[in-house]
Amino acid sequence: MTLISAFVAATDLPGRSVRAAAGYLCDRLIATQPEPDGGRRRETGEVVVPARTASFVEARAAGLEPVTVAYEQQGTGEPLVLLHGVGHRRQAWDAIVPLLAGQRETIAMDLPGFGESPDLDPAVPRDLQTAVAWLGAVLAELGLERPHVVGHSLGGLLALRMGQAGLARSVTALAPAGFWTDAERRHAYAMLAAARHSVRLLPDTAMVRLAHTVVARTALAGTLYGRPDRCPAETLIADLRALRAATAFGATLRAGRAPGLFTGDIPDVPVTIAWGACDRVLPPRQAARVQAMIPAARLVQLPDCGHIPMNDAPDLVARVILAATPSAPEEQ
Repeated sequence: MTLISAFVAATDLPGRSVRAAAGYLCDRLIATQPEPDGGRRRETGEVVVPARTASFVEARAAGLEPVTVAYEQQGTGEPLVLLHGVGHRRQAWDAIVPLLAGQRETIAMDLPGFGESPDLDPAVPRDLQTAVAWLGAVLAELGLERPHVVGHSLGGLLALRMGQAGLARSVTALAPAGFWTDAERRHAYAMLAAARHSVRLLPDTAMVRLAHTVVARTALAGTLYGRPDRCPAETLIADLRALRAATAFGATLRAGRAPGLFTGDIPDVPVTIAWGACDRVLPPRQAARVQAMIPAARLVQLPDCGHIPMNDAPDLVARVILAATPSAPEEQ
């Protein structure tokens, strides 16, 4: 059983909260894992991730306070916006961007309250209609008129709503959130909350030490990845730190409890839905519900991939994105 799955099971015990279960299981895992590098402790336990330079854009939708978004723009070709999931950041696409950069201009964003983007002003509502409004204002500020939009999980739901609002030329959604039953939502939220509690309780030096052992790396990431052994330790550490620092995490999950997160169809925009066959957070059976609402959507299964297929199979995901985002015909 992976560590996060164990958290979920532990919270079912009488009198044990998620926080208490996370603390108990973190202690057990630390106590049973060997030191990395043949038992030699690293002197500082510090992992330094190379600095990344983000650009920032401030945009204001009608009737709203301004929203500031950090982003990175790379490559050439048709513009393609990349939106990450809850608790993640724009670096979620790091393994994909180099595979797209020769054919697409990628714009990877940190959603507000994640990565380097400041959280929303308290006066800005967190409902999806408002999110689409300020995302449209961000696109306009960047000079992007109906770009291709690719999103994962929360970002996938946002991408679908942007397609519905006429803001996207095409939509590619990887395991989009919001197509769950009540029981499935509670299960997904329990897993995500357990992951966040675990990294907040786990001392940074212990997290670094654990991430450098194959067994513990699998325990830490096995619920999110289909192949956690392929996730580099430094990537996992940086992602866990970003999850720990995500100021919008709780508010985003609360907003996700609203009913009817997506209704209707997207009749005039090409839509591709891709789902990891081994997704434990949002089970792949949910893909059928998306296709029932959007009958023309192309459905792609991602073999051996978990909830974050960008890390499990970057080559495959890049091929899916390129096929789903055709270049505009050249003017004669």
